Amino acid sequence: MERYVSKSEGETVHFGHEFAKRLRPGSLVALYGDLGAGKTQFVKGICDAFKVNEVVNSPTFTIVNEYHGTMPVFHIDLYRIKDIEEILGIGFDEYSEAGGVCLVEWAEKLDGIIPEMRFDVKITVVDDTTREIIVESSEGGD
Repeated sequence: MERYVSKSEGETVHFGHEFAKRLRPGSLVALYGDLGAGKTQFVKGICDAFKVNEVVNSPTFTIVNEYHGTMPVFHIDLYRIKDIEEILGIGFDEYSEAGGVCLVEWAEKLDGIIPEMRFDVKITVVDDTTREIIVESSEGGD
């Protein structure tokens, strides 16, 4: 387990950028945290590391944003998803096997189908600007 304290959105983006160095084609990052915790800022950092030139935002209404850089990034937001059938209906299996990186916000909704090999990133609001970021990995070490 790794613990990081971010004092700003910029630091959260930076930590995401540094974290991206661990990711390989097929990696899945399960993101946990309340609304406004900083999950999307973390994703912005990952996308920056993969030289994504598109605007990175939360795909709450579209469910999936696909970004193209040095590696495909599939940013999946399950906030509005109600059940496992809906998750499978959006093609979750195909995204997780497409050779890019899958970043899944509200990953707790994957209960029962979440891949065993993954990174869990839990972001907790400490105060208005401070976040605690906990990273756990089953991809070969913490």
